[in-house]
Amino acid sequence: MDIRAVVWDVDDTLFDYTSADREGMRAHLVTEGLLAGYGSVEEALARWREITDRQWARFAAGEVDFETQRRDRTRVFLGRELTDAEADDWFDRYLVHYESAWSLFPDVLPVLDALAGSHRHAVLSNSSLHVQDRKLRVLGVHDRFEAILCAAELGVSKPEPGAFLAACDALALPPEQVAYVGDHPEIDGRGAAEAGLLSVWIDRCDAHATLEPPAGPRRIASLAELPSLLRGDTRFGASSSFR
Repeated sequence: MDIRAVVWDVDDTLFDYTSADREGMRAHLVTEGLLAGYGSVEEALARWREITDRQWARFAAGEVDFETQRRDRTRVFLGRELTDAEADDWFDRYLVHYESAWSLFPDVLPVLDALAGSHRHAVLSNSSLHVQDRKLRVLGVHDRFEAILCAAELGVSKPEPGAFLAACDALALPPEQVAYVGDHPEIDGRGAAEAGLLSVWIDRCDAHATLEPPAGPRRIASLAELPSLLRGDTRFGASSSFR
């Protein structure tokens, strides 16, 4: 069956989250005078990312709300008790540095242009609409998408099938007519495949070279590969040029 729509992940798929987070936190730590407690910037960044992943897992499991996971990231990272207002203020100061480093990957606009006349587009993110709606507006691509769905509002997050099926419902299309493009092999890749979508795993710069690809998703190195993959719908046999 023809693929009629593409649903996109945002962070590290359309938006270079890793680079922005690294540069934003580096600048924030310098400004806050916190680097002295670490052997290097990379050590501090690794701790921030580890804490972020752990707190996000709590949010995804429904243990805390979106604001609480942000505040707890700050509390754990700083290693001290903070009021909600103090945690929010610290995180807001980080956001100033983080947002100054926002950018799309260079292959994003060309592929959105190439698919504009042939496919419908939506977003499904494991974040909040407040965050991703603003991000897509600042990056200048908000109007490219018919629907923007986020876990915080849906009440279900990837890789649960319900998250992917909610995106299909928003487009009024069955899963077999929808492709999902994301950067995480399990959360995006396997999740979308198990929900019945054509799953496309974008693995830029061979970032997961040592990882055995999960069954189901098609693995590509650049979004430039996507138009030809969609035309061929390779879920039924032909391999990607990256496999």
